[in-house]
Amino acid sequence: MTPLAAGGGGDLELILFGILAATGGLVLLAQRTGVPYPITLTLGGIALAFLPGVPAVELDPDLVLVLMLPPLLYAAAFFSSLRDLRANLRPISLLAVGLVIATTLTVALVAHTLIDGLSWAAACVLGAVLAPTDPVAATAIAGRLGAPRRITTVVEGESLINDSTALIAYKFAVAAVVTGGFSVLDAGFEFVYSVAGGIAIGVVVGAVVGALRRRTEDPPTEIALSIVSPYLAYLPADALGLSGVIAAVTTGIYLGWRAPQLASPTTRLQAYAVWEILVFSLNAALFVLIGLQLRTATEGLDGGTDAMTLAGYAAAIIATVVLTRFAWLFPFTYLPRRLSRRLRGRDPAPPPSWVLVLGWSGLRGAVSLAAALAIPETTAGGAPFPERDVIVFLTFAVVVFTVVGQGLTLPVVVRAFDVHDDGGKEAVEESKARLRAAEAALRRLDELRTEGWVRDDTEQRVRGLYEFRRRRIRARFDADDDRDGIEARSLDYQRLARELLEAQRAEIVALRGQGRISDEVMRRIERELDLEDNRLEV
Repeated sequence: MTPLAAGGGGDLELILFGILAATGGLVLLAQRTGVPYPITLTLGGIALAFLPGVPAVELDPDLVLVLMLPPLLYAAAFFSSLRDLRANLRPISLLAVGLVIATTLTVALVAHTLIDGLSWAAACVLGAVLAPTDPVAATAIAGRLGAPRRITTVVEGESLINDSTALIAYKFAVAAVVTGGFSVLDAGFEFVYSVAGGIAIGVVVGAVVGALRRRTEDPPTEIALSIVSPYLAYLPADALGLSGVIAAVTTGIYLGWRAPQLASPTTRLQAYAVWEILVFSLNAALFVLIGLQLRTATEGLDGGTDAMTLAGYAAAIIATVVLTRFAWLFPFTYLPRRLSRRLRGRDPAPPPSWVLVLGWSGLRGAVSLAAALAIPETTAGGAPFPERDVIVFLTFAVVVFTVVGQGLTLPVVVRAFDVHDDGGKEAVEESKARLRAAEAALRRLDELRTEGWVRDDTEQRVRGLYEFRRRRIRARFDADDDRDGIEARSLDYQRLARELLEAQRAEIVALRGQGRISDEVMRRIERELDLEDNRLEV
């Protein structure tokens, strides 16, 4: 099967053009309406699926699990805060391991009870498919709402790890259906072995890639190496039967922590821009493809089950997925603190509103749908896989409900319960860091002032710049230090600087238009002006 198989005739080039054009339009629509782009793209994909002339599109699971998932996991891990992840390791572990197992079992119980012909093993397959949260959707929505950093960290950390737990559970559940055998002991050993091996490969790959990048000074080469890094970790781990997810995440965390020592400023600026575009493009493609799967999810049904019964199944499974998350979160948030004074003192209980928002952030996505589509058609004996098409349909229903339904209402929940991050702690951290950086520059200037190449006038000019910066930052902590309005003066200066930068841009564009300088010269100067502009706070 090709990565993206389209059936039903039609010109493939025109179909791809239409999908790409629609994706661009949906992204612009999301920006104009303020609706998070995962929701707009998913709904747009559903609408596209039923347009006349658009064939049924079947998403190859390898396109998600092998091609798209590694860079998305790597990027999320790279830009995560290792300090925050470590500080929230307990809640992340409870969600990424405990909640995945709980969701698998509760969904299996409900599905086996409701759906005729669905064996326990097949029901566990459905549970494992629906257990992992999406690594993108919830953070893309919660992050832009200004949710507290701890909530975003837990949601992001959970989604980075729970894919591995769920895919291991999925592997054993599918094997139980196909071969008829299952061992809890083997599953437990496989989990520990897979995770430990994935971490080991991730660290090794991170160390090797880091050593190569330290010896490379060419930005395009370094950026290309960063793009292949997740695959260098994921593919060998997956081939050895280890967790490719954990390997890619580990490599991302390792290189993200070491990034300041690995890349030059020029490389960092270019690499961050490349990764921002790459991640956004992959996410946009994934959410459109999710919507396009509606026809695939419904056409596989043989008509033996009426629409109302299927709707009832979907409602029951959706309710089970959502309620299991809440039933897990509230006891495991508050009960351990009731029982342990030490934990209560070290980590006070968050407000119930925070737990509510965290519970409503359990969005499912492309990983669940890809896992459902990867279920084999038949068992080892040649019999059809029990209710495979129903499992695919129910997975699609849960994904759409969580991305669209929960995604659209998450802002309402956040505002209704006044859950927000005032940014106070991070603002203080940033100001302190800027102050320490300015003081470090002044200390280094004192050390260098006797050097022959440091002229007196240059030293005085630079010292004045950093002294002004230090006084300005100190004024943020103490209003008495701002008696002469240093903050307002700085903002006025920056406004003036921007006006002058705009005048310079206009002049070099005019020179290019008159043919007096080449496009290459114009772009080189324009980049320097843009870098100066980017430093301004106004």
